Amino acid sequence: MVIDPSTIFIAAGAGILGGAMNALAGGGTFATLPVLIALGLPANIANATSNVALLPGAGTSAWAYRHELGPVAGISVRLLAALTFSFGLIGSLLLVLTPTETFDIIIPWLLLFAFAVMVFGKRAADWLHARVTIGRPTLLAVQALLGVYGGYFGGGVGLITTALYGLLANIRPRELFAIRTMMLGVANLAAAFVFIGFAMVWWWACLPMLVGSIVGGWLGAVIGKRLSHRAVRIWTLLVTGATTVIFFVRAYSG
Repeated sequence: MVIDPSTIFIAAGAGILGGAMNALAGGGTFATLPVLIALGLPANIANATSNVALLPGAGTSAWAYRHELGPVAGISVRLLAALTFSFGLIGSLLLVLTPTETFDIIIPWLLLFAFAVMVFGKRAADWLHARVTIGRPTLLAVQALLGVYGGYFGGGVGLITTALYGLLANIRPRELFAIRTMMLGVANLAAAFVFIGFAMVWWWACLPMLVGSIVGGWLGAVIGKRLSHRAVRIWTLLVTGATTVIFFVRAYSG
């Protein structure tokens, strides 16, 4: 792999886009992961590198939204963060144990799951809330699973959080910007400890992407405060759908 200025520029540009997407609705991995794989990184290494690169951007966005943070369905932010961190460690360890060939096959299905949740999440939430009341234990269990998913893959975890919180707590996407961005950053932080410890991060690609994600995270948070629910949803669905198709073609075309 020849590392030249254009390669650095591409990685940084993907970081800007990924950081902005995470601040707006999640799904920043959909911008960074394909670029890292195109630059020659194995899929599991690309996922780990993307996770670490997007961490500062998630932190920047979380700081920008800090005044909007508050309990979710009566559950404190600290408890949700502790759950996310603990189970994020478990998820990232699972990735370490997953062979890259297996991960290549798993990726498109994880992306498809994220896309389906975003497409049908609102309708499912309306149907469910007309019939049942979701309690605190269910939301805590779901947050633990989101921590595992965020640590293992991270792609679409923000989107899935948006959909599931809407489903379980009847919260609209714009109202979730702060808590969702915070949980994304916590899951990324947990995974970063594991991925760096197991030398799964390729720093020549990670560092420029990391700088880009900080810029993108700040820009996305600024823009996000002005966007409508509809605009955020449409953008998210378009990016998620296109990325899902690309990864299915990549995994099964040959």
